[in-house]
Amino acid sequence: MARGKLRIYLGAAPGVGKTYAMLSEAHRRVERGTDCVVAVVEHHDRPRTEVMLRGLEQVPRRELEYRGGVFPEMDLDAVLARRPGVALVDELAHTNVPGSRHSKRWQDVEDLLAAGIDVVSTVNIQHLESLGDVVESITGVRQQETVPDEVVRRADQIELVDMSPEALRRRMAHGNIYRPDKVDAALSNHFRPGNLTALRELALLWVADRVDARLTRYRSEQGVSRIWGSRERIVVGLTGGPEGRTLIRRAVRLAEKGAGGEVLAVYIARSDGLTSASPKELALQRTLVEDLGGTFHHVVGDDIPAALLAFARGVNATQLVLGSSRRRAWQYVFGPGVGATVARESGPDLDVHIVTHGEIAKGRGLPVARGARLGRSRRVWGWLVGVAGPPILTALLSAVDLGLANDMLLLLALTVAAALLGGLLPALASAAVGSLLLNYFYTPPLHRWTVSDPKNIVAIVIFVAVGAAVASVVDLAARRTHQAARLRAESEILSFLAGNVLRGETGLEELLERVRETFGMESAALLERAGDVEPWTCAARVGRGRPVERPDQADVDVPVGDHMALALTGRVLPAEDRRVLAAFAAQAAVVLDRSRLQEEADRARTLAEGNRIRTALLAAVSHDLRTPLAGIKAAVTSLRSEDVDWSEEDRAELLEGIEEGADRLDHLVGNLLDMSRLQTGTVTPLIREIDLDEVVPVALGGVPEGSAELDVPETLPMVAVDPGLLERAVANLVENAVKYAPPGTPVLVAASALADRVEVRVADRGPGVPDVAKDRIFEPFQRYGDAPRGAGVGLGLAVARGFAEAMGGTLNAEDTPGGGLTMVLTLRAAGSRLSLLPADGYAEGPAADSERQAS
Repeated sequence: MARGKLRIYLGAAPGVGKTYAMLSEAHRRVERGTDCVVAVVEHHDRPRTEVMLRGLEQVPRRELEYRGGVFPEMDLDAVLARRPGVALVDELAHTNVPGSRHSKRWQDVEDLLAAGIDVVSTVNIQHLESLGDVVESITGVRQQETVPDEVVRRADQIELVDMSPEALRRRMAHGNIYRPDKVDAALSNHFRPGNLTALRELALLWVADRVDARLTRYRSEQGVSRIWGSRERIVVGLTGGPEGRTLIRRAVRLAEKGAGGEVLAVYIARSDGLTSASPKELALQRTLVEDLGGTFHHVVGDDIPAALLAFARGVNATQLVLGSSRRRAWQYVFGPGVGATVARESGPDLDVHIVTHGEIAKGRGLPVARGARLGRSRRVWGWLVGVAGPPILTALLSAVDLGLANDMLLLLALTVAAALLGGLLPALASAAVGSLLLNYFYTPPLHRWTVSDPKNIVAIVIFVAVGAAVASVVDLAARRTHQAARLRAESEILSFLAGNVLRGETGLEELLERVRETFGMESAALLERAGDVEPWTCAARVGRGRPVERPDQADVDVPVGDHMALALTGRVLPAEDRRVLAAFAAQAAVVLDRSRLQEEADRARTLAEGNRIRTALLAAVSHDLRTPLAGIKAAVTSLRSEDVDWSEEDRAELLEGIEEGADRLDHLVGNLLDMSRLQTGTVTPLIREIDLDEVVPVALGGVPEGSAELDVPETLPMVAVDPGLLERAVANLVENAVKYAPPGTPVLVAASALADRVEVRVADRGPGVPDVAKDRIFEPFQRYGDAPRGAGVGLGLAVARGFAEAMGGTLNAEDTPGGGLTMVLTLRAAGSRLSLLPADGYAEGPAADSERQAS
């Protein structure tokens, strides 16, 4: 069955028109022939809203009694039986009256959606769970009725019903929201202009965030790469230098000027030696940007401007913040710099901010590892020095006679300079040109390409050999520097990756997104198959590139074992990048295996828990059912006996015993069946908010009078439990304690509150249990010491613990001070206590909350 669709009308405050808009939508759907019913709508005696109910089918409400009053609630079973196409369910955050199937109305809506029924609902922004603290700081009132944000985010449609604070206050003053006797108080409290403005801003920003998420998904699905300036998203380019913190703070200030701005800091790890990054400084900048609400990204790219622009366009950024260059004035002869290049190539859709700082023109400093092979500008200078330098030097030396040895040394120095600048080939060219010039101008016979003296031949050969050797050393050093810098960048990425994976902070999709972002690819997918001839399946995929069904369809694929591969689309990566990519692929396989092992462990834990509970149920059946069955059988046998003439009083007593035993069996079997269904997943505990003094006294009915003392204060908070399961658990604990309490010493049943928990303690003065046996007594058929088989030490404790854990509580054993054993049953206190309003009855929904605030 297809799941129903949820549409939510979201407002900033009561009275903006959410319910009216929902009813208007219902009339439009009915006119189109849609089967639409009103499951529950709160019109709060507002005439215009009440008129909108006319012409719509309404499902009668269910009336529930609570604390002496009768309250109408949505009849979930009736709506499910009616099975309309669309159901209107007002006030999504409403808390149901105890006795309903669920404690919250949004849980009722989940049942309707699961049944394939479309739902239209309403909610106010202050009832979103994540905004509770913010709303309290604005209004001074803590919202008691909330709905999880995820429930609202999952809605198929969210429509904002907006109204200016002034218009809303006019509606209030005209009596269109609350009754006249509450208008003045509401306008002076919750409906103050400042409160309404702040709540309106919260609603607008929350909806904007969701719209942005949908836009990002659409751009990814449609492969849109051009920047859409729908929201301010600011990218900060970091070099790892000390100016990075200044740039981050400046970007955050820019983001704060536009509502909903987002900051992304990116560090480009490159291999041409342009930047020198301090790992410590980068760590400090990462912490700073995350503390200020931004995100940090680490990307590898050989071309810094291109990598920055690609990243900015990939995240749909609108602004790019860069620092003024730290290069000295003379260094600009090698090029305009990153900032100028990015500004020139950014295009009209991306604003570039060049921010001044205290490190301008102070020099980059020597890198710890220079980064890469010789750059283009150095090679050009090397060729100029190597080819044009020897003729220029020869022309200068022709005017001065320094001797052959000095002339050779000067030309050799020029060859070394060409090697240092341009590497091997410019140095060899310099050596060749220099040797020819030496031969022609300085070795006899002069001005001829011959050498008469053998010693000069040796000198020229040594000259060429030294030049070639120096050039080789320079070229080797450049290649080693390139490798060291690249390995450093790789190690930084892999260290960050391994740390996140080992700490369990990275899921499979997050890891694949890191791969795609690091290598600048369009998409990344992890493919797997069960065997060599089985089809490939996609375990996870991120990015907007074309879908890949097999590794051979990808631009880059890295095998992981025999039946798994990491596939990327976008461009062909060089061979040197595949080492890091292979590490990413291996980590992706580890993350996938870990997630599956975790799922298997969870399933095994569930099965083990089910087996433990089923064993406890068998123990309870074999132990607890025997006594009432024996009593019933004995009474029936006595009544059927013809040897005894029973009086009417005796006969009535025996029949009463049969009835009591049957009732006890019926009660026990019902609880055991509920627990069995609970473990098989066919039923969940009916958690309600209830006072302990309504359940605990009933649980003492099975023990002799005077054998237990009760101390349950009326001031205790309510607990969220299943009353039937709680009664059975307490009854088992009390019966077990009474069996081992000394004669004449009653068992104490006391309750107390501790933080957000409520503890029920059942204490006896019996022999107690040593620490090593305290856990074992909760296992079925466990009897401590030399107790006879019929005594049943630990009777029902396994079932009691199972019931406690099913309700989200715990059951443990402690020593009673002065001797004995105390069973401690810990329960969850109710998250909010339902209150009654003297004038209006049961407080329901957002409007009721606002009425409480206004009054």
